Amino acid sequence: MDKLKTDSKEKTYRLAITEGWISGVGNIILFGLKIWAGLVSGSIALIADAWHSLTDTLTSLIVLIGIKIAVKPADKEHPYGHGRAEVIASLIIGILLILVAIHFVTESVEKLKYREDANFGIIAISVVILSIIVKEGMAQFAFWIARKTKAESIRADGWHHRSDAISSVIILLGIFVEKFAWWIDGAMGILVSFVIFYSAWLILKNTISILLGQKPDNEMINEIKTLVEKIYPGKLRLHHFHIHNYGFHNEMTFHIVLPANMRLHEARKITQKMFEEIKSQMNILATIHIDTESKY
Repeated sequence: MDKLKTDSKEKTYRLAITEGWISGVGNIILFGLKIWAGLVSGSIALIADAWHSLTDTLTSLIVLIGIKIAVKPADKEHPYGHGRAEVIASLIIGILLILVAIHFVTESVEKLKYREDANFGIIAISVVILSIIVKEGMAQFAFWIARKTKAESIRADGWHHRSDAISSVIILLGIFVEKFAWWIDGAMGILVSFVIFYSAWLILKNTISILLGQKPDNEMINEIKTLVEKIYPGKLRLHHFHIHNYGFHNEMTFHIVLPANMRLHEARKITQKMFEEIKSQMNILATIHIDTESKY
């Protein structure tokens, strides 16, 4: 079982490294192209989108650091391991996105205040289209790795890529109506900022929920019921499920109801088998409380 957990951590780390490097290099290239196109056209929205891409590079670095800490084994100070480090990395990503969004709302309002417009050309259009394709590709890749590894920080990085792609779509739409409205670039800058805010909210909502503690989903509960019913097919009446997520280390508590006249050694034998099966099949350490039928 320990070898299985070690293999899982190594696989997660390798995939995170791959995602981090692809994300980092791709975003630096996109930042250079966007900032160039933004300066040429004078577009605050495109410059905001460029810095949004650059923050993706920083968040990818945070993901790598978070995963590297998360795969460290348990020690004396951290008996449940370091798995929540990558959840904390997601929290940092969400906060950084909020700061980026606030900055560009301010910049966009200033541009509207002084009635500054932009002059989009073929360079800006080409860069924006390229950005949409590349960023959505990065998002899909990050989401795929997140599904494989269950790593929240990689999922957060995927949403950061997705928000960048959506920002570029907004800018592309605005380019085609810019000739009819001088204020469109400032308005697009504000829209891009709100897309970034929304991405940050999704990341922080999920991350804070994990840190506060979540209830087990029905799929997990049904899987546990199926496992324990194979060991003791009687009416166990499983209830009071609680899950404690520590990244690569998960613990659960729940209650089962056994006959009041069952001997103690027999009840212990049944719960020990349940513990071993849940650990083997689901990588969860279960604490099983025994209630007797006389209580109900």
